[in-house]
Amino acid sequence: MPISVRLTANLATRLDLLAKKTGRTRAYYLRELVERGIADMEDYYLAAHVLERVRKGEERTHSAAEVRKDLGLNG
Repeated sequence: MPISVRLTANLATRLDLLAKKTGRTRAYYLRELVERGIADMEDYYLAAHVLERVRKGEERTHSAAEVRKDLGLNG
């Protein structure tokens, strides 16, 4: 699926240079960046979303004692 991305002149130059020196396309490196970075971004932004819900009282939390009890780890 085609997606348009605006890059700063500096980033575009760096991307062009990398592609030229390695014989790969700019699209190849952009795909690599997205594939390698998406998991980290999902972790960060989804965790931030849940944290905000916790702060607003919209998400239930569990104490360590509750978790140990539910898992049968209380000795």
